[in-house]
Amino acid sequence: MIRLFRVFIPTSVVALLVSETCLILSCYLLATWWVLQFQVFDEFLIYLWYESGLLRTALVALSAVLGFYSIDLYSEIKVVSRIRLLQDLCQVMGIALLSQGLISYALPPLRLGRGIMLYGSLLTMIALFGWRMFYSTYVVPMMGTQRLLFVGASPVVREMADHILAHPQKGISIAGYLVNPESASLDLPGGAVLGEVRELRRIAEETKPDRIVIGLAERRDRLPMQDLLELRFAGFLIEEAGVTYEAVCGRISTKNLRPSQLIFSGELGPRPASLAFQTLMNYTLSLLGAIMSLPLTIAVAVAVKLSSPGPIFYRQTRVGRNGAPFVVYKFRSMRADAEADTGAVWASKDDPRVTRAGKWLRRLRLDELPQFFNVLRGEMSLVGPRPERPEFDQVLAEKIPYYRQRHCVKPGITGWAQINHKYGDTLEDTIQKLEYDLYYIKHISPSFDAFIIFHTLKTMILSRGAQ
Repeated sequence: MIRLFRVFIPTSVVALLVSETCLILSCYLLATWWVLQFQVFDEFLIYLWYESGLLRTALVALSAVLGFYSIDLYSEIKVVSRIRLLQDLCQVMGIALLSQGLISYALPPLRLGRGIMLYGSLLTMIALFGWRMFYSTYVVPMMGTQRLLFVGASPVVREMADHILAHPQKGISIAGYLVNPESASLDLPGGAVLGEVRELRRIAEETKPDRIVIGLAERRDRLPMQDLLELRFAGFLIEEAGVTYEAVCGRISTKNLRPSQLIFSGELGPRPASLAFQTLMNYTLSLLGAIMSLPLTIAVAVAVKLSSPGPIFYRQTRVGRNGAPFVVYKFRSMRADAEADTGAVWASKDDPRVTRAGKWLRRLRLDELPQFFNVLRGEMSLVGPRPERPEFDQVLAEKIPYYRQRHCVKPGITGWAQINHKYGDTLEDTIQKLEYDLYYIKHISPSFDAFIIFHTLKTMILSRGAQ
């Protein structure tokens, strides 16, 4: 796996992205040569460098790659249906053609000719179809997977194994388990018990795993330190289960998490420089966002007013940085008397209190547009943990360890937890969201924020927003 934007991405996905970008560029450049009928290569170079030919082609390639990303073709890279792949390619080329239409209207000098787009798109579809089939069938197996040997069967290990089995595109497999006799009867997902912990050195030398993951529930007097030391000097990569879990699952496991692991972590954020830059970007982007979304904001306000009686805006007290309360602003998506009888309760999926207009506002996340005002006031950030109501925050802090630590940064309009975890209203859902929040706080950076904002825009456009 490769770490980009503070996120661990499978090597096979990165290689596919790079190869397809080069392939798309090559197809449109070949179509350019064919349609414009250059006589010598020097004329072609002049067109590329001095007539913006390369920039035009790059814009088409970028729109096609964004099309692949928008329909999740980099989330699942194995071809399961040729017909489905052909349909997806048609959709991607449609996105590329639509982007050219927008460029023709906004920036006419940067558009490609119709002939180049026609032949280039046809050639790209054929090339990408063949490359995807070849890559899925031959390249991915050749690249292999990272094989993990688990030493122990702690809850963190078992949860990680379940995640690996549910996400084969990550390119990780389970070589097996080494457990103590009392754990041999456990139902261990995705791998066989290869032996006991005391046989670690022999089994590691036989199976040659890419990583040895230590996940014993109790390590005192049971971990073969001498064998681990010799294996480490022999070139084996050895990690604690929590470290591997973070890379595989994209969150910090709170199961068996010790305070010392956070206190002595040299990577744990937030750092003052990152927060200062984030504050500057928050003011700049939120001001631009508020101005650019003004027509949409007016349209949403009218829709809320016409859909049900009551105020347009919804004001609610939330918990901010360092536990300070603040008032958050949203477009009202529920009935005005939604909590008149029940008091403060968590919203639920398909909540009957949500108005007809509110369902669409929540799905597209348009109900959160007024929160640009909270960002400009310095109460929120564009990216951060979701702010909770004081009534719930106090209860959750008493039940969930490390919950108060999420208040060390400003709450956000969107966040790492929001784009990774589906809607849920249980304590277990809250714990998983906290684990994503802790991962974000540990790795907070401008590049990570940009990645989250980019993914959020995709979620909004495709109506996949969390509720």
